[in-house]
Order: sequence, then C-alpha cells, then structure tokens
Amino acid sequence: MGLSGRVPARVDAVTKHGLIDLVADAEANGWSTRAVCRYLGLSPRRLERWRARVGAGGSLEDAAPGGAPVHGVTPAEQDEIVAVFNEWAEVDRSHRKLAHRGSWLGRFWASPSTVARVLERRGLRFKSPKREGRSTRRPWPEWVEEAPNRIWIYDTTHWTRAGAATTVISDVISRKWIDHITSADETSIEVQAVFTRALRAEGLDDIIDTVNPDGMPWDPESNDVPVLLVMSDNGPQMTSGSTREFMALCWLATHYGRPGTPTDQAWIESLFGHLKTEQPHLELIGDIDILRAELDIQQTHYNQVRLHAGIGYVTPDQEHQGHGAAVRAARQEGLTRAREQRINYHRNNNPKTRDHAD
Repeated sequence: MGLSGRVPARVDAVTKHGLIDLVADAEANGWSTRAVCRYLGLSPRRLERWRARVGAGGSLEDAAPGGAPVHGVTPAEQDEIVAVFNEWAEVDRSHRKLAHRGSWLGRFWASPSTVARVLERRGLRFKSPKREGRSTRRPWPEWVEEAPNRIWIYDTTHWTRAGAATTVISDVISRKWIDHITSADETSIEVQAVFTRALRAEGLDDIIDTVNPDGMPWDPESNDVPVLLVMSDNGPQMTSGSTREFMALCWLATHYGRPGTPTDQAWIESLFGHLKTEQPHLELIGDIDILRAELDIQQTHYNQVRLHAGIGYVTPDQEHQGHGAAVRAARQEGLTRAREQRINYHRNNNPKTRDHAD
C-alpha cells in the first residue's frame, strides 16, 4: 500500500479497502481491533466509518471539497464575471477591482475572492503591463571592433575583512582578467596605476606611442580612432577629471553605463560574482598582503584553468590569443568521432544487432 508510519489524513479508496481487509485478517488471527489500529496508526473510529460506508453499499472515494453551498454564485453570474473580465481586464488588472467594477456597472455582485475563484476555474489571468525602461543603454561607437584588446571594462570590489578594494580590468570579448590592483584607497591614482601596468602587459603602450608620437590627448570630436574603448560605471574615481585626462592622453575612449544600472557592466559584475562565489575564502582574509598574493593566484586560475560559458567553454587566455575557435571546433569533431565509435561498438557487441547485420 506504500504506507509508512501513521495512516495519512487522506488516502485513496484502494488503500482504504486494503486496510479494512488487513484489519479483518488480523482479527481472524486473534488480534483485537484496537490493537491492530494502534499498530497501524489508524483511528478505530475512522475504521468503523469506512466499514459502515462499505456495508451500506457506498463508495470509499473522497468527495470533492467544497460541496454545493446554497450561497454559491450561479452559472449566469459566473458567465457575467467572465464577460466583465474580457471587457475590463486591461483597465482594472486585478480581481479586486474587477469585483467592484461588476457592481459599479450593475452586472454582478460578488466578493473579490469569489471573482478570483471563478477566473481561476476558467484559466483566466490578468496580464501585468510591460514596464518600459527609463533609459536605454548607450550603444558602442561605430569604430569599435569586437575583438580582444579592443574593449576593456573595469570596476572595483571591496573586501570588508581586509579593509581593501580591488580594481580589476577585464576584456569584454575574451573575458580575460587583464590586471588588477588592491589597495586600502580607492582613487583615480589606483585607476591610472592599474591601467599603466595593463597597457604595458598587453603591449598596447607601443601602439599608443605609434598613434600618438606627439603625446597629444585624444579628441572625441576628431575622426581619429582610439586604441581602446574603456567601459565603467559612474564611480567618482572613474569620472574624475584626472582619470579623464589620463584616458585621453593614452588614447583610451571612455564609455559610462547608466547610473544605478549594474547590468550595463554585466561582464565585470559576472567576474566579481564568480570570484566571490567560487572562492569564498577571499572574504575571510584580513591581511592585505595575503589578499594580494591570493588574487594573483586566482587571476592565473581564472585565465588559464577555468572554462568560461560566455565564450563557449574555453579559457579566457585561449580566447584572448585567438585559439578559442579551434578548441570549440575540436570538441565538435571529438563528439562526432565518439558517436561513430559508440555506434560501431554497439553494432559489434550487441548480439541482436550483429545477427541482424549478418
């Protein structure tokens, strides 16, 4: 019967008949009714009710809940509720308003809960209006090429236990963790320092010297193409005058997200989210020097070991160096080859298949 412990408050008719027969068999073997019920966890009064229903030729199936209340809404009233819903759902948008709308129109009088039940039985739902965004994300400039080392994004995350903040630069296209700096301060000085180091590490400082031999700042109004598009939020260290001057001198174009809209920085927010979720011990480090060393380790792991779903399950280093497409193609070839090998294996080792082939 699939029972364990006390008999549940609701059981089907088959289980009830099985329990009645089980008690009867135990009684025939010398057990008392009360002892059997106590052993089964079944109320003797409940057993007697079942036996009485069987003796009277009735069914042990549970009746549908609710019964037939004398004050229930009539079919005509239900149809009127549905009709008002079809006419006014786009205006009222709730069963409470619709209940008052019915009496306001003089078409039906019913409580909000009754209206909700009628609409639920008919499978009718109010549709909430689509909320339009207050603003749209500013598109990238037309000159931007969607390739590694063409679009960078940076942001700062905080470590409460260590009393420090880490500014990380990431490549939007390859998802590579380019560089980072951890400090007790959070100013434009840290931004300039980490960008200077990152540009040198990626070999972009030579490109900057080539396109700007005179050391003149990049003019957004000119037709000159900058070296990079740099994305960020509107933090004070990102929008400060000294940071803007530094970016212009390095021929880096700035692109700011909408205030209070972290989805505009989804790439770097994803990096921070994975870092803190997958490496929770970082939040427990209280020494800033130990934190810096650990972040260096995690940067190597993130770039060279961790497979990134956003770039087709290759490492950011592979995508950054242009090897991602080859790795993805090799996987597809491997899947095809493995499928063929499995088909051949089963053909050769399954007697039914082998006999049929013969």
